[in-house]
Amino acid sequence: MSSLSNLLLPAVLFFVLGVVARIVKSDLRFPPDLAKVLSIYLLMAIGLHGGYALANADLFIALNSVMWALIMGFSLPIIGYVILLVSRKVSLLDAAAISAHYGSVSAGTFLTAIAYLDHAGIEYENYPLIMLAIMETPAIVVGLLLAAKARQTIAAREAKAGIVQDATDDIDGDDNSFGHLLKDAFTNGSVVILMGSMIIGAIAIPSSMDKLEPFIEEIFMGVLCLFLFEMGHVAGQRLGDLRQVGVLLALFGIVMPLIGGVIGVYVGTYMLGFSIGGTTLVAVLAASASYIAVPPAMRLAVPEANPSYYLTLSLGITFPFNVIVGIPLFHKLAQVVTA
Repeated sequence: MSSLSNLLLPAVLFFVLGVVARIVKSDLRFPPDLAKVLSIYLLMAIGLHGGYALANADLFIALNSVMWALIMGFSLPIIGYVILLVSRKVSLLDAAAISAHYGSVSAGTFLTAIAYLDHAGIEYENYPLIMLAIMETPAIVVGLLLAAKARQTIAAREAKAGIVQDATDDIDGDDNSFGHLLKDAFTNGSVVILMGSMIIGAIAIPSSMDKLEPFIEEIFMGVLCLFLFEMGHVAGQRLGDLRQVGVLLALFGIVMPLIGGVIGVYVGTYMLGFSIGGTTLVAVLAASASYIAVPPAMRLAVPEANPSYYLTLSLGITFPFNVIVGIPLFHKLAQVVTA
C-alpha cells in the first residue's frame, strides 16, 4: 500500500476531517469526556484481543519482546535528547521534556497501523501489544532523570555566576517528587487498562471470550474513526503553534520518528524475528510520540519546559506524519529488509 492508499483508509480520513473542521472553525465539538471513553475502549479491546492470543504464545519470545521494549524505551529519549542539544534550539529542560515524548508510544498511531495491516490483509504477531504497554513507562523515567541532570547543570552554571540559594532548593524539590512521579508512571491509566485487559484476556475462559467478539472486533474500526476524528480536531488546534516551534525544531518532529522507525525495523527483523507485519508494528512503536501519558507527567515534573513545544511536536507534527507517511514507509522498509 502507498501513502495515498493509507490516506484513503476511513480512520485516517476522519483524522483529516477533524483537522479540517478545526481549520474552518466548525462549531462541532466532542463531549468533554468522550475522547477519554473512546481511548479506554480501544486500549481495552486491543488488550483483550492480545491477551487471548498470547495465552498460547511462546514465553521466550514474549520475554524477549519485553526486554527490547525496555531497551528502546530507555534509549530513544537519550537519542532525542542528544539531537536536541546539538541543535541548540531549546533549553536543557525543554530538551528533557521533549525527548521523553519520543521514547514513549502513541496508542492512536499503533491502532492506525493495525487498521492499515488489517486492511491490506497482512498478518502480524501479538507481541507488539506487550511492547506497547511496556514502553509507556521507561521514557517517563528517563525524562525525569534528564530533567534532574539538567537542573544540576543549570545549578552549576548559576553557582559560577554567584546564584546559589535557589539552585539547591530546586534539586531537593525534584528529589522529593521523583518517587511520586515514578509511581504515577507505573500506575498510568493507559498502562493499567492495557495490561489489565491483557491479563484478563489471557486467563479468561475461551468460551466467554468468544461472546466478547462483537465488542472486540465488529465495532472496533467505528470507534477508531471517532477517536481519530477527535485527535484530528485536537491536532488542528496545534497548527497555530508551529510558528513558536520553529523550522529546525519542527524538523525534529519528522527526523526523530524516522530514526526510531529504522531502529524498530532492525529490532523487529533481526532481534525478534518477527514477520513483516510484526516488524512494522515494532517500527511504529519506536517512531511514535506520546500525547496522552507523557504530557501530564512532564508538565508536573518539568514545569519550566514549554508545553507548546512538546505538544505541538508530538500531536501536531509527528502524529500526522506517522499516520499519513510513516506507517506505509516503515512497512515498505520492513519488506525491503526482510527480502
